[in-house]
Amino acid sequence: MGKLTVRALRAVLVVVLVGTVLIQVLMVWALATDPEDGSLPLTPLRLITMLGMVAVQVTGVCVWRLVTMVRRGTVFSPAAFRYVDGIIGAITAASLLWFAVTAINAPGQRDDPGVSVIMAGIGLAILGVALIVLVLRTLLAQALARDVEAAQMQAELDEVI
Repeated sequence: MGKLTVRALRAVLVVVLVGTVLIQVLMVWALATDPEDGSLPLTPLRLITMLGMVAVQVTGVCVWRLVTMVRRGTVFSPAAFRYVDGIIGAITAASLLWFAVTAINAPGQRDDPGVSVIMAGIGLAILGVALIVLVLRTLLAQALARDVEAAQMQAELDEVI
């Protein structure tokens, strides 16, 4: 992974993290100052938004740590699984939060239930991303096992020589 790629990714992560904190601050401010008018259950939606931003932040921090491990050449270690598991958990939580938004929004969509179906489909897609990352975790585990096996074989070869 090149330095330019790492810098670009980190710049994006910083912008996303700052943006999510700003959104959380605005949601807290809205909770404190903007009363509900009864058309939508705003308080639950605002709380879900704040929790969704936490999921994005967890993912961002975990990706940052994994990129650091890649740059150091230590990504093929058991410590990497903690961050990959964090990403899987955050994406799964985001999917569940999206399903909650879908459920809150569904009563208002009685005339057009297609919106709720589309929203549920988006929730499934988000869950699918978590499953893709789970597959990548399995690939990491296999690569780690191969790396350990190669190190053992190299040690045996060094003994023979």
